This record gives sequence, structure tokens and C-alpha cells, in this order.
Amino acid sequence: PQAQEKLVSLFHFALREGGILLLGGSETIGNANDHFAVISKSARLYRHIGHSRPGEFGFLLKPGDGVGGPKRPSLAPVPTRQAGFAELCRRLVIESYAPATVLINGQHECLYSLGPTEHYLRVAPGQPTLDLFAMAAPAVRTMLRAAIQQVRQENRRVVLPGGRMSHAGNPLAFSIAVQPVPSEGQDLLLVCFIEEPRPAGKRGRPATPQELSRVAELEQELEATKSELQGAIGNLETASEEQLAVNEEAMSVNEEYQSTNEELLTSKEELQSLNEELTALNSQLQETLERQRTTSNDLQNILYSTNVATLFLDTNLNIRFFTPATKLLFGIIPSDVGRPLADLSALAADNTLLSDARTVLRTIAPVEREIEARSGAWYNRRISPYRAQDDGVEGVVITFTDTTARRHVADALGASKREAELASLVKSRFLAAASHDLRQPLQTLTLLQGLLAKSVDGDKAQKLLARFDETLGAMSGMLNTLLDINQIEAGTVNTEMASFPINDLLERLRDEFTYHAEAKGLTFHVVPCGLAIRSDPRLLEQMIRNLLSNALKYTEHGKVLLGCRRHGGLLSVEIWDTGIGIPQQELRAIFEEYHQLGNPARERSLGLGLGLSIVQRLGNLLGHRVQVRSNLGKGSVFGIEIMLSQTGEQTPTDASGHGGDGKKIGGAGRKGVVLVVEDDPDLCDLLRIFLEDEGHRALTVPDGVAALEAMQRDATPPDLILTDYNLPKGMNGVELTVKLREVLRWQIPAIILTGDITPIILRGIAGLDCVRLNKPVKLPELTNVIERLLVGSAAPARVVAAAGNPETPVISIVDDDAHVRAAIRSAIEESGRVVTDYATAEEFLEAYRPGGEACLLVDAYLPGMSGLALLQRLRNAGDRLPAIIITGHGDVPMAVQAMKAGALDFIEKPVGKGELLAIVAQALEGARDATALAARRNHAASRIGGLTARQRQIMELVLAGHPNKNIAADLGVSQRTVESHRAAIMRKTGAKSLPALARLALTAASIGAEGPVVQGKPAAAGTM
Repeated sequence: PQAQEKLVSLFHFALREGGILLLGGSETIGNANDHFAVISKSARLYRHIGHSRPGEFGFLLKPGDGVGGPKRPSLAPVPTRQAGFAELCRRLVIESYAPATVLINGQHECLYSLGPTEHYLRVAPGQPTLDLFAMAAPAVRTMLRAAIQQVRQENRRVVLPGGRMSHAGNPLAFSIAVQPVPSEGQDLLLVCFIEEPRPAGKRGRPATPQELSRVAELEQELEATKSELQGAIGNLETASEEQLAVNEEAMSVNEEYQSTNEELLTSKEELQSLNEELTALNSQLQETLERQRTTSNDLQNILYSTNVATLFLDTNLNIRFFTPATKLLFGIIPSDVGRPLADLSALAADNTLLSDARTVLRTIAPVEREIEARSGAWYNRRISPYRAQDDGVEGVVITFTDTTARRHVADALGASKREAELASLVKSRFLAAASHDLRQPLQTLTLLQGLLAKSVDGDKAQKLLARFDETLGAMSGMLNTLLDINQIEAGTVNTEMASFPINDLLERLRDEFTYHAEAKGLTFHVVPCGLAIRSDPRLLEQMIRNLLSNALKYTEHGKVLLGCRRHGGLLSVEIWDTGIGIPQQELRAIFEEYHQLGNPARERSLGLGLGLSIVQRLGNLLGHRVQVRSNLGKGSVFGIEIMLSQTGEQTPTDASGHGGDGKKIGGAGRKGVVLVVEDDPDLCDLLRIFLEDEGHRALTVPDGVAALEAMQRDATPPDLILTDYNLPKGMNGVELTVKLREVLRWQIPAIILTGDITPIILRGIAGLDCVRLNKPVKLPELTNVIERLLVGSAAPARVVAAAGNPETPVISIVDDDAHVRAAIRSAIEESGRVVTDYATAEEFLEAYRPGGEACLLVDAYLPGMSGLALLQRLRNAGDRLPAIIITGHGDVPMAVQAMKAGALDFIEKPVGKGELLAIVAQALEGARDATALAARRNHAASRIGGLTARQRQIMELVLAGHPNKNIAADLGVSQRTVESHRAAIMRKTGAKSLPALARLALTAASIGAEGPVVQGKPAAAGTM
């Protein structure tokens, strides 16, 4: 406690007013409440109060401080001489006459001493101490203790005389004076040892023996008393020391008790804090329980309000929970919770429920099925794993979603879709017939206009003929535009990606549009380009043709430029004009249907406003970006960005079949014999007049049969064939051209006029080395083409077929068309193979004998037993005869079914000789060499494997015969997105046509046992 009190006093002295004192957890300020105010008893924080006094801290810095050391020199002025004398006098008086004096505190410690204290005090042996009793002489100690005790009791000055002691052999009498000295809150004592003067000796008689004896006895009694007193004092000191030890032990016990009390207080505070934390946790637990109760109520309301039958089962398939809607499917009551689901009677035909639930528990994968209730309602039953918070599976959750309304809507949608497909097919057939029927009179009018322009004179007549020509051009343009937009919307436009030199296309367009530009007084310039690109030649030509037509239509004066610019791996085909220009806010709108600039009255000479829309849609289909920039009043620039062809890739001949170099022949060309095949008498007669006026000899026949008969009668073969595509008696212009070339034994140039621009017909004409002209064709254009084809086209010597090798495999042809059989047989025999042909499947089966190497070419549509039935019969009989299906309808889904029935490949009529021989050779090689077949399959699989999941899905629907519009509706995307995906499919697979894509897909699907890639039902011919 004393040390604690000293430290607290020191802390109070050191702190300023209002200072903060922080003690340890087991410390207190003791009795210093008047010096410190409590801020936080638990935190042991106190604030300084009261004023500090210099003598408050009760300990000395060092023992020698009590006798006073040398003072620190000061800067005080030097004392005067008189002051020095006064100080000297005072010091001498104190040293000579002042009694020995000691200033002590309440603990009997010497604070200051003065005078001859060495007579009464001495340094105590042992550890240095300032205790006055320890330093006092034994003769002084008892008297000193009594005086101090009396002063403390009476609090006044006390003088005890009669002290006796000896010093340096001399007796010394003294008295002790003690007086209290208050000093700034401390009770000090001033102890003085006052020497008494020695008494003068009495002169008289000497003492008698009796007196001396008595004195001796008294001295002995005094010594005995003194000894007893000394013993009592010793006992008192021992008792005092024991009392001091007891007090110290009591203080120690008190301190321990105080420490324990403080610990108890700390524990109490900790318990209070813990109690507060428990109270807070209890509140949080209550809130959590309330939230869980609310969440449970919300979940229960959700389950009940959605009216979805839901069952919760544990791992043993016992019922854990169910919603009220479950009663529609099971005879279940609340007491059934905990029962096995197998004990309940189901109200729906669902025999796989329990097995599916076990499967879900085993595989952790959801299972869905469509089930029908006894009431006729349909449900989508889904079983999912019941997962706990640790992601463990503790059962299954079964939901039954009512899909009756959706099923009815799907059935209605399917019926509507079938009706729409039928309507689309009927519309396509109608438009094809309308195209042919409308173009025939247009062609007649165009020829009449051309002949009249050569035969009439006069400005007025020429102006009328010019107006007549403009009207015919507007009618022809509107008809072409309507047919093009219809084919794009119906999804019947097929892309055939190929690599070809762009310059061939530029030259053809230059030859065609130079005439139109000159007729309008414009300059048309084409910049050659030596690069090769990858695109569909026919569709790309149509895009550029539409842009050139627009440029010429909206350019009143100046020029039109067609050229190319290379940007990295792209080639931009650009059309520049000096026309009216396009406002910036209209640059996007011009690609919308029926949108025209500067034609509010919808003048028919400016078209229908569909040309740029067709360009945009074809660009999406081919994957070509169409760009436009324009300055109003100065002109416009349209560009089509096309991928450049890869290095080393083969480039085919020009897509339109134009012979020669495409350059216009100036002046009078060579005259020759032209075979004209046209079933329209008026048009045939006009063509004859036109040819004769040009100096040619015209042979006119109404159909293909008559043309063949005429070639047998006429010894002079024609130099050129000019034929309509649609001819009577079962032979079209392409088939007639193939047959005539076989009969004449040379590649006679041919021009095919067609009013039907459907993709199937255009592909058939493009596969033949001939020139296609769309009706109505103008006489200058027809004249230019005839002159170009007749240059160097003299009939060569006939080619004699090589003799067949007896060991060559037998190629059997089954087709009901005699002309087709003859054409195919002639082409194959020229390659040195043995060929047999049959009109029906029954004739083939009657003559066929298994064994040996052979190949079968069979038409899909045969009278009696069809080609598919023939393949199926051979397959059922175990005969793996290599077969190739032939169709003239472009029905890809039907060809897919044929390949599923066992056909190795399929071809479409008309087919070129090179393609035919290549397919036959590939079929024979595949039948002989399993390694080659596997290589083809792996190659096809790698091509198909490069497609994304969405592209494979669109490919399946396309090959199943669905149009783009229906595919977009089924997948929930736009039609342009479908067109872009289709273009990407053709580009990634390298297929140049839809049949080639189907062939590639089926070849890839023949690997493994998962079935073919293509699924779906047959659809209309040529729908893509």
C-alpha cells in the first residue's frame, strides 16, 4: 500500500489538471479519491483533480538528500559584506549553541538534521536507512519513542527531561523536545535533543558508610529496575515488530482480498458483457427464426399458388411433402406423408415414374417426360434431384406442369405450318408458271420493238419506240424483282460457293450494261481485276446487277464506275455513280422493301423499290457485307465485301456459262446456221426474221423431238443452238442441248432463253457449257452474244467412242425417259465402260443377276416400282449393289431418304458428263476400297464437326426441306440470321450446293451408330 500510495502521489504530481490515468486490470488508486475522479471503473480510467503540491510524493530521490547537498550555483547577485557577516554569525551561533534537531515525517524518516546530532544518532548497521529509531542510541531510544508517542496523542509540544547518557567518557544529561510541524498536508515532527548544564559539585562533608551503602543499594535497585525496563522495552519492541509483521500480513491479505475483489468485479463485468452478447444472439436467433418462418410461408404460398403438382420424395422414394395440385394425379391425403410412393394409385398413365426417380438418384441428372392423365390432360413430368445445403442429394423433386393448352397450340401451329408450306409451294409453282407465261409475251414485244427500231424512220416513230422500250424495261424489271424477293422470302435461294476470277464477271457486266449506259447517254467504265474470290457467282452477279441498274436509273448525266479494292483478305466490289445521292438519314432506310427516294408518285419507270432489299438479303445469305456512302447531289458509292480465294484453290469457269473471253465483238461477225427451238409460233417467227435480217440461216423447230429429227435429215450441222428452256414433249432446252451435242459429236455453242429463273433451273443451265439469257432479251444484246459465240465455232470432226473393255464393270441405267437413258448411256460408253439400260425397275430385276462388279443408276420416280422401292428390295435381299439415285425435281429430302435406303450418292438432272463420270467412278471405287470410303467419311465428318450447334440445327432443318421463314419461326430468330447461318454452313463445309451439303452430311452420318445427321420429313422440292 505504501508503494502504491507513493506511485499514485507521483502520478498525481506528474499529471496536469484534467489529465487521464490508465491502470492495469488488477490495480486501483487506493485512498486517493480526492486526487482522481473515476471515468470508467471497469476500464481503470481516472481523471486528475485538485492541485499538486511539491511535497506530496513521500520519498526522497537519494538518502543523502536529507542532510542537504551542495546547492546548484545560481545567477543571484553576490551578497554584500554585511549579509556575509550576518550569515557567518548565524552559522556560528547554530554550530555553537543550537541543539541537535531532526525533522521527521509520519514514517519516522529523517527529512533534515541540524546541530550535533552525532551525540544521539549514529548510522545503523546493515542496509542504509533513514528511520530515526534505527539510528538513535540505545539510551535515547526509549525516551524518544515515548516523546513521539505523546505528541501524536496530544498533538502539542512535549518536553521529556532527565535523559542520561555518556559521550566520549563524559556523562551527558539531556531532555527531548518534540513538536508537530504541519507542512502542506503532511504531519511532520521536529525532534530536539537539548543538553542540560552540568550541576556544580556540593561542598560539605563526605558521605558516611551508611549513606554509601544505601547509595550502593539504590544503585543496584536502579540497575535492576533498569534491566527490567530494558527487558520490557525489548519485549515491547519484539511485540511491536511482531505487530508490524502481523500488520504487514494483514495488509498483504487485504491486498489479496482487494485484488480478488477487483477480479470478481472484472468477472462480474465480463459476465455482464457475456450476458449482453447472449441477449443479442438471442435476439438475432429470434429474427432468424422469424425470417425462416416467413420464408417457409412464402415458399408454401408459392408452391400452392402456382397450381403445379409437386412431390418431394426421400432417397427411399417415400413421400416427404406434396402440394394440393398433386391430388389431380394421385389419390393422396395428408396422412400419406412418409408412405412409399408405390403404395399410391396414380391417375395418369405413367409406368416409368419410379424407375425414372431411381435413375435420377443414381445419375443426378433431371429426367423429363410427357404423360397423359386419364382426364385427357397432358403434363410435362420433370424429376430433379433434391439437394441439401452441403450439395448432397437427399431425394428427388417431381413436378407436373400442365401442357394441355400448349399441346393444342402446337398442334394448331403444326397444321398452320403445313398449310403455309402448301401455300408456299402452290405460290412458288404459280409464280414459276406466271414467270414463264408473262415473259413469253414480253419477249415477243421486245423482239417486235427491236425489229421496228431497225425498220422505221422518223423522229416521232423513234421517240415512240424509245417510250415502248422504256415501258418494256420497267415491266421486265418489276417482274424480275417480284420473283427474286419471293424466292428469298420462301427460302428457296440456294448458295453454291466457289472460287472464281472476278474479272470474268466484270467483263460480262461490262458487255451487258455498256448498251444500257450508252442508250442513256452515260459513260460506263469497268476497271479490270486479276484476283480470285470465293462466293456464289450467280447470286453475286445478281447483287452487282441490281446495284448497277440502280446506278444507271438514278444517274441523269456523268458516268458510272465498276471496280474493286483490296482490304487485307477481303475484296470490295464498288459501284460509283454521279447521280442524285442519298441523304445521310436515309442510308439505312434504302435497304427496306418498297422504299424509294424521290418517287412519291410511285412511277413505274423507277421500279418497285425492292432492288436494294434484294441486295441486302443476298449479302446476308452469302456472308458479304454491303456498305454505302453518299454525298447528296454528287453521287453514291455501294460496296460489297467478299472473301478472297485461298492460294492454290481451283477456280471454275464462269458461272453463267458465257463462252469466249466475254469481250464485245465490234462490226459484222461471222454468219452461220442457227437452230431455233421455240414452241411459241409468233416468237419463233420473230426470231427467224431477226436472224435472217442479221444474215444468218435459221432452222426453226417447235420442240426437242423435231430438232433431233431435223438433225438426222439435215446433213449440215448447225453452228449455234438458240432454244427456249420450257419445251413440249418432255424435253427441255438443257436436255435437248445435251442430246444434240451427243448426236452431233461436238460441243456446239448454245443459247438458252428462259422465262423461269428459279434456282433449280438456273443451276441446271449453269452446269451446262452454254449461255443463259433471261426473257425478255433485247435484240442488241442477243446480236452481241450470237456474234461472240460464232467466232471460231466451226463444227469439228465427230469424236468416235472408244471400244469398251470386256473387264469393265457393268453400269445399269434405269430410267423411263428414253432420251435421258440414251444421253447417260452415250456419256458413260464414251469413257470405255459397259452399259445396260432399262425403262422400268421390273425389267431391271428380271435381267439382273448378282455377282461381278456393277453399278446402278436409277431414277427416283419410275412408273410401277419406284427407284426407292427398288433400292429397298435389293437391300432386303442382302445385295449391296452400289447405287446412285437420279432425280429431276431437285428434291433433296427425297434424295436423303434414298441414301438412307442404300444409295451411295445422288445426282440431279440435268447432270454434266464430267460430274456423272466422276460420281460413277467414286461409287465403284468406294465399293472396291473400304479404306477410300472410310477416308471420305472421315473427311465429311471433319467438315460437319466444324459447325456450331446452332449451325448443325439449321442444317438439319434445311436438309429436311424447311424454308428459311419456317426455320426462323421455329428457332425464334430472324430470317436474316438464318440466311447468315446458312451462308456460314456452306462456307465451312465447302459445299457448293444443297445436294452437295446433303451428300456430305449423310456421308458423315454413316460413321458410328447414332443415325444420320439429317432428320425430318420430306418437303417441297428445292426448298432451302
